[in-house]
Amino acid sequence: MSNRLAVRQTGALARRSVLDTLRLPQAWFPSIFFPLTLMAIFTGSFTETFSRVPGFPDVPSFLDFAVAGAIVQGILIGGTSAGAAFATDIEGGFFDRLVASPVSRAAILLGRLGGSVALGVGQAVLFIGIAVLFGARVEGGVAGFVLVLVLAAVFAVAVGGLGVYLALRTGSSEAVQGTFPLFFALMFFSSAFFPRETMDGWFRTIADLNPISYLVEGMRDLIIVGVEPRPTLISFGVALALAGAAVGASALAFRRRLGDG
Repeated sequence: MSNRLAVRQTGALARRSVLDTLRLPQAWFPSIFFPLTLMAIFTGSFTETFSRVPGFPDVPSFLDFAVAGAIVQGILIGGTSAGAAFATDIEGGFFDRLVASPVSRAAILLGRLGGSVALGVGQAVLFIGIAVLFGARVEGGVAGFVLVLVLAAVFAVAVGGLGVYLALRTGSSEAVQGTFPLFFALMFFSSAFFPRETMDGWFRTIADLNPISYLVEGMRDLIIVGVEPRPTLISFGVALALAGAAVGASALAFRRRLGDG
């Protein structure tokens, strides 16, 4: 099979993934509603007090600080929905028909991951656009904005890959959706909503070990400070490591389900 045909098949399956998500409000609404709601609640609650918290970054508004956390939360929720949709394809037999067809096996995985990337980047653009509309600023300018989108894309590959892995291992959309509380806890035990400098004790220890903290902090730095090499490189390193591990695990699970390995 030619590489060009495999690319076309990947694009077609990615487009199907996006359209299927958009057709089902229950698939995309939570990943938009919950992050925006939390961003609005936290901004309204802490706008008058955050500047008096020792260790809190010097930002014009809590909204500037909260945008990165909303992006990461949206991608986490969206990845859960993408994994559940893939599991639904397995339950309904569409996956078996794809495997039996001449479609490239790589395209089956990459198409689903491509759909996750498109949705993740779309969410990042939406959240930043809404935040800017309400007065937030991206101090990194156009370069910072683009880097945030690239980070969102890489992280979407990681979360989408994890969702695909869970779908392939369980074959159950309900089982995949059942992992959502774990993702939600992962967010709250990170620096997504407050800087690590304001934490202490066991909570600080968990946040220090949580890779989500470094991903959010890299995005946040691009928004509230500007383009700085160290936090940006750390964030990209974490995102790429997570993406590599998730895609590798999903590829192995794919082979196992097909009985090839």
